Amino acid sequence: MPIEVREAQPDEYGAIGDLTVAAYADVLPAEDAEYLDEIRDVARRAESCTILAAVDDGGALLGAVTYVPGPGTPYSESEAEGEAGFRMLAVSPTAQGRGVGRALVGSCVARARAQGARRLVLLTLPSMARARRIYESFGFRRAPRRDWMPVPYITLRGYELDL
Repeated sequence: MPIEVREAQPDEYGAIGDLTVAAYADVLPAEDAEYLDEIRDVARRAESCTILAAVDDGGALLGAVTYVPGPGTPYSESEAEGEAGFRMLAVSPTAQGRGVGRALVGSCVARARAQGARRLVLLTLPSMARARRIYESFGFRRAPRRDWMPVPYITLRGYELDL
C-alpha cells in the first residue's frame, strides 16, 4: 500500500483529532481524560508546529504526527537547542501494521535532518511497545535523563536519535 506523508491541510484537522483520540484512548489512564481534549485540538498545535498526515493513494487519512521544530513552542517537551522532536504520533486503528507509523517517523527524521537538527527526541508511554519497536528500528536509543512525569501517575520515557 503506497503511503504519502505530507503537511496536513486545515480541513483535515478535525479528522486528525478524532484519529489521534481513537489511537490514544486505550493507552491513556482514565485520570488523564482531559489530555484527550488537548490531542483533539489539531488547529492549536498547527499554530506553532507542523502537522504531518499520512494518506493512502486515494487520499484516505491513515495517521498523523506533530513535528516539533525545537525548543520554545507550546508543544516542546524535552528538546534542547539544536534538537527537534515529535509528539502525538497516531495511526488509525484500521491502518495499524501497514507501515504508517514507520512512514511518519521517517518523515520526522528527514525533516529534522533537513532543518539541520543534531538530534531528534521524543517521549513515549511504557505501554506503547509497538511504537518503541519502530523508534528503535530507526536507531533511537533510550535516554533516561529525558524521562518526565507530567502528572504523578504517568512517566514518559525519553528516546533520542543522533542525526
